[in-house]
Amino acid sequence: MRILWRIAKRAAKYRTTLLLAYISVLGVTVSAMAIPFLLGTAIDEIFPRGGVVSPDASSQLLLLALGVLVANGLRGLFAYGQQYLGEALSQKVAYDLRNEFYDHLQRLSFAFHDKEQTGDLMSRATADVEGIRMYVQAGMIRAVYMVLLFVGVGTALVLLNWQLALLSFFFAPMVVWRAGVTTIRLRRTWLAVQTEMGLLNTVLQENLSGQRVVKAFAAEDHERGRFHRRAGNVARHSYDAAVYQASNTALITFFYIGATALVLWAGGQQVIDGTLTYGELSQFIFYLGLLSMPVRMSAFVINSFSRGMSAGQRLFATLDAESPVQELDNARELPRVKGHVKLDNVSFTYNAVSPVLNGIDLEAKPAEVIALVGAPGSGKSTLVHLIPRFYDATDGRVTIDGVDVRDSTLASLRANIGIVQQDVFLFTSTIRENIAYGAVDASFEDIVRAAKIAQMHDFILTLPEGYETWVGERGTTLSGGQRQRLSIARTILLDPPILILDDSTSSVDTETEHFIRQALIEVMKGRTTFVIAHRLSTVKGANTILVLKDGQIVQRGTHQELVNTPGPYQEIYELQLRPQEDTLTNGSQQNGHDIESSVVSPTSTRGDSQ
Repeated sequence: MRILWRIAKRAAKYRTTLLLAYISVLGVTVSAMAIPFLLGTAIDEIFPRGGVVSPDASSQLLLLALGVLVANGLRGLFAYGQQYLGEALSQKVAYDLRNEFYDHLQRLSFAFHDKEQTGDLMSRATADVEGIRMYVQAGMIRAVYMVLLFVGVGTALVLLNWQLALLSFFFAPMVVWRAGVTTIRLRRTWLAVQTEMGLLNTVLQENLSGQRVVKAFAAEDHERGRFHRRAGNVARHSYDAAVYQASNTALITFFYIGATALVLWAGGQQVIDGTLTYGELSQFIFYLGLLSMPVRMSAFVINSFSRGMSAGQRLFATLDAESPVQELDNARELPRVKGHVKLDNVSFTYNAVSPVLNGIDLEAKPAEVIALVGAPGSGKSTLVHLIPRFYDATDGRVTIDGVDVRDSTLASLRANIGIVQQDVFLFTSTIRENIAYGAVDASFEDIVRAAKIAQMHDFILTLPEGYETWVGERGTTLSGGQRQRLSIARTILLDPPILILDDSTSSVDTETEHFIRQALIEVMKGRTTFVIAHRLSTVKGANTILVLKDGQIVQRGTHQELVNTPGPYQEIYELQLRPQEDTLTNGSQQNGHDIESSVVSPTSTRGDSQ
């Protein structure tokens, strides 16, 4: 019930709409209950006790008929208000929940998204929010109408004839019992449906995003089987929910018809005995008739309660999730920094069992280049992710210009840090909008300048629509090198004093690497740069090289210092970097120029940041 109470609090935010909806519900109930009374009175005018018709019966019938018309008109008007206001309220609550859910996801750190599946989060933002919307419409509004009608009709029946009323209530305990059992079953079933729907969305999302891999490995049949299994689970659980709902409807309807039959039999006996008039019996039957629609709708309302609880359970589980990276209440805006970065005895672990970094000490002075080298899983990416606070250090502190990163606002901290990732993500939009993603107010001249520095401008001009060319989903219409250069242009436009490069040339050909390297040399000038290095060019140009192993720095120094010292770096150089050097040397001889001569230390030309 706590989940339903939380939903109700969100609906109560719109007090006027909720109050008007409940007024409409009350109006529908009162006007609906007036009709059986008027009809029963009219029948007694036609068939009075004793068989003597009143002289003014015709005028009385006319007034009663007009009363029925007026009551029916008011009932229709209030019913429209109930439906309209209930729908308006449910849509407002759904709108707020979707926005709250989306905004909350933006505030959660990498640690949360590392554990969650995209498809499941999408299901919560769509199917689960829709389940809550249905509960607001059916559970909070329509259920109140049903309760008022049952209470009103029950009171009227007792006042009209308490013996028949008790007879009509004979099946009530069975109805209540059945409703309770169905609610529990449906809640479990709907929770299973929504969980499987999240898994189904995950399979669909992965399949669509990985179509190139699916087709490359001819895995269509395998993916089809995965999807069909999940779809089958959704269908099976949904079928179970429908069966529970249908059986509940049938049983409640049976109980209702059984009560009506008993009343007709017992009431008919009282009419024969003269203790009950025709109009009173008709009025009693008419009141029971008012309950026919609520009785049939009760299964739907119970279903909405069950689905609302299961949907709320899943949705609030995400909304209640707290990000390990929290901004302090007194966090201050970090101005444009010089770029002096220090890590003091920093350790980090995703959990208490497997530490990722241990006792990291590092200092990068403004405009220096720090290269991180090591085997996969050594902690390189995690280390640089601590600087913009994608994760928070478990122990130790990270400072920029002497300010602990935890003492600054996240927005101002990350505005000082630019990141060029190895796996570039582009949005389905134009090239211009992708370059200006982090600086939407940038002028077109600034966008062009950034593209020129990133060695992208000439290529863009060859496209039919230039900077307005539409980029396919995730940038699939561009090559890997073009995506990397576009990502570099996007970072240049932010003009950050600190730069993080997850080596953007590790998976491209030599010619493309040359263009990207030229772009990076321009970008790195005057900026403190951290590079996760896989290529010789980046390593040789660094001021300091850090060699990581099992989350610890095992060597540090320049390229010349480390290559002449026995240890992990020398091994990496001999196995990985020297073959690159030989390739570059051979390539430069064949082309008549030294490609490697274009690789200069970014710190050798220190100027103002671009």
